[in-house]
Amino acid sequence: MRLCVIPARGGSKRIPRKNIRPFCGKPILAYPIAAARASGLFDRIVVSTEDTEIANTAREHGAEVPFLRPAELADDHTGTLPVIAQAIRWFIEQGETVSEVCALYATAALIEPVHLRAAYDALRASDRDYVVCVVRYPHPIQRALRLDADGTIAPLHPEYRVSRTQDLEPFYFDAGQFYWGRADAFLRAVPLHSSAALGFVLPAHAVQDIDTEEDWRRAEALYRLGLSDGS
Repeated sequence: MRLCVIPARGGSKRIPRKNIRPFCGKPILAYPIAAARASGLFDRIVVSTEDTEIANTAREHGAEVPFLRPAELADDHTGTLPVIAQAIRWFIEQGETVSEVCALYATAALIEPVHLRAAYDALRASDRDYVVCVVRYPHPIQRALRLDADGTIAPLHPEYRVSRTQDLEPFYFDAGQFYWGRADAFLRAVPLHSSAALGFVLPAHAVQDIDTEEDWRRAEALYRLGLSDGS
C-alpha cells in the first residue's frame, strides 16, 4: 500500500488555526489533499490530527481520518518522523502492508501532482530510504554578510569576496513541502537529512514556508500567479 500522511495538528501558535485557514477561497489543507488525489499514486490519503475541526475539514475535502493522533504527538516539539511512524503502525495493526509513504505538509498549497509523481519515481529508481525535496538558495551563501551590533557589515566568508557568483557552488535547503520514504525507514526513524536521502529539487515557485502573515500573503500571490499562467 502506498500511503499519504498529511500531519495537521490544531495548535499552531504563530498563525492560529493555520492548517484550515482560508487560502485563496478554500481551507489551505484542501490543496495538498487535492494534489495527492490528483496524482493517482495513493491507496490511502490520511490526515493525522488531534483536532476534530481539522478532521472534519479533511474529510470534507476527500481525505480519511481513521484515527485521532495521540496527544503526546501533538505538541510543539513533536517532529515529523514519529507522527508518520505512528500512522504507519496504525495501519499495520489493522492488517495492512505499507510499502512507501509520502509525508505531505498541510500548508503545501503550491505542490502539484507532477511534483509528487516525479519524486516518487526518483525514490523507486534509487536504493535510498527517502527522497527529500530541496530548493536552491536564491543567492550564493558563500557571499553572506554579517551585520554587527553597530550596523557594520562584514563578509562571513572573506575568501569568496571577489569570487564571481557563477563560479560558486550552489547550495540547497529543505523545502519543507513533502518527503517520500520507505515505510521501514520511517519506522526505524532513519534521519531525513543524511546519506539515506536523495535530494529532489523543486522549483522556487512551488515552495513557500508559512510562518508569518507576510509568508501567507506571499504564498497566496504565488498561487494566483500559477493559476494565471495556466500551471
